[in-house]
Amino acid sequence: MEQFIAAAQELLTDTWNGSAFTKKPLDDYVAANLTKVKVIHLSERSGLIRARLAGAKIATASVIIFLDSHTEANVNWLPPLLEPIAQDYKTCVCPFIDVIQYETFEYRAQDEGARGAFDWEFYYKRLPLLPEDLEHPTEPFKSPVMAGGLFAISRKFFWELGGYDEGLDIWGGEQYELSFKIWQCGGQMVDAPCSRVGHIYRKFAPFPNPGRGDFVGKNYKRVAEVWMDEYAEFLYKRRPQYRNIDPGDLTKQKALRERLKCKPFKWFMKEIAFDLPLKYPPIEPDDFGSGEVRSIAAPELCVDTEHKPRDHVIKLKECIKGTRKSGEQNFTLTWHKDVRPSGRTLCWDVSDPNDKADVVLYPCHGSKGNQYWKYDVEKQWLIHGGNPRCLDCDPGAKRLYVSICDDSSKTQKWRFENINLKMIADWDDIGPP
Repeated sequence: MEQFIAAAQELLTDTWNGSAFTKKPLDDYVAANLTKVKVIHLSERSGLIRARLAGAKIATASVIIFLDSHTEANVNWLPPLLEPIAQDYKTCVCPFIDVIQYETFEYRAQDEGARGAFDWEFYYKRLPLLPEDLEHPTEPFKSPVMAGGLFAISRKFFWELGGYDEGLDIWGGEQYELSFKIWQCGGQMVDAPCSRVGHIYRKFAPFPNPGRGDFVGKNYKRVAEVWMDEYAEFLYKRRPQYRNIDPGDLTKQKALRERLKCKPFKWFMKEIAFDLPLKYPPIEPDDFGSGEVRSIAAPELCVDTEHKPRDHVIKLKECIKGTRKSGEQNFTLTWHKDVRPSGRTLCWDVSDPNDKADVVLYPCHGSKGNQYWKYDVEKQWLIHGGNPRCLDCDPGAKRLYVSICDDSSKTQKWRFENINLKMIADWDDIGPP
């Protein structure tokens, strides 16, 4: 076991983020307190992916474990990661990722598991556990895509796969590249419920922008061009700007795929991510609703974003339909189950859990929580979030907010101008759960 623990703990890679404490103070601390730890300093800022590769190249143990710096391993986290690899060295194992609250460091479970996935803009998503997974809740279960930074893999298999693609820059897309490669090239990936690692979900990036243009878009295109075959077209339809990005030299990666006789992406979608298209269709379904959102309590008032940018608090204004008045009152209740001004990628967002919390505009991210909205045709409610509250208003102040749903409240009733009743009836079978 000591050899495995050394593999998990011996390497700290400095990604050269410019902070003085990652230089000599870190070296001095490690030398004085952590005898089994080695620190690697890169000569220039290279980002997460190449920093991980630098560490992996000098690792000597049988298993390599990658963890983000802002994580905390829980009790007895290691054996459940190692056992599946001991049974089959071509298995990659991910722990359950719990939540460490950014402000307080409170530790809590995120949930009891889901299978990793993605949508066709390459946002990370999750799929429900399968019936056979639920029958054995403590056993590792297969997952199409890893969440990203936390996993164990045999050193032998990692390098058989060529490690990470060295052409990927800074961060972004590496979890998809490695996940696709593992599955398509003869391996498998599982999540281990009995291994728990806490993760701080930071509210801002603690490092400056690297100034390398759209490096994430470039990374995504490299992944799509090498591994996704004809399915890459679905990504480009959502992100047409990727078509014109130069992904760099793909010769080495395509040769690796050929040499390993890796399966096509169609096989991955049919055999591994077979239920992904049901929740995240490659060809987008129709939207649930569109048009103005008019108050029933004050029919002369409509929701209006005034063409404002992100973080703007959304309010009520006089309805402009059929007038020459200006405003932005045309919305779409999309199949993603969010509400956005038509033609824009800003969504109605509520992050405040308190009563009468404001509704603001925020970049759409597909989360079921802050940006999740459902229209109840019968009650004329616009219901927000997994902990349901209803869109409400103060017509006199023209203020918009969410509050606890109340059958007797007229200010919680809204007329969404155009509703697709068939789509609403199939709500649970379309888009995110």
